[in-house]
Amino acid sequence: MPDLYAYTDGACSGNPGPGGWGVWMLARDGTAIIKERKLCGGEAMTTNNRMELMAAISALEALTRDTALIVVTDSAYVKNGITEWMPNWKRKNWRTAGGSPVKNVDLWQRLDAAQARHQVQWRWIKGHAGHAENEEADRLAREGMAPFKR
Repeated sequence: MPDLYAYTDGACSGNPGPGGWGVWMLARDGTAIIKERKLCGGEAMTTNNRMELMAAISALEALTRDTALIVVTDSAYVKNGITEWMPNWKRKNWRTAGGSPVKNVDLWQRLDAAQARHQVQWRWIKGHAGHAENEEADRLAREGMAPFKR
């Protein structure tokens, strides 16, 4: 069975401003890519964190059946949020440790629902550090943003 990876990234021109998200999904057998799928989209007025979340959500929602995959993000916000902070947010009715409402709660809840259908491993990598897959996800995010830039 091939390994499935979803490399995700978000971009924003101004924060807030026009933004985009990108996903490069790769099915690998060892080091060989046997199938790929590229996704992107954007919004006219958003933030970088929202676009990072939308990239991960879009990757998971694009899968039509229960799937085991590795989601790779350069966003510590997404990786830490989903793997560390979310259980406490949910226990506290979507409030932070300090008691304030969780920012972007609509997208966090959507991401929580999207990942529940799958067996997801979350990995963080440093962005803009020469990782070809992350660079392609970034290119897709900028492509998704392009129609919304003036």
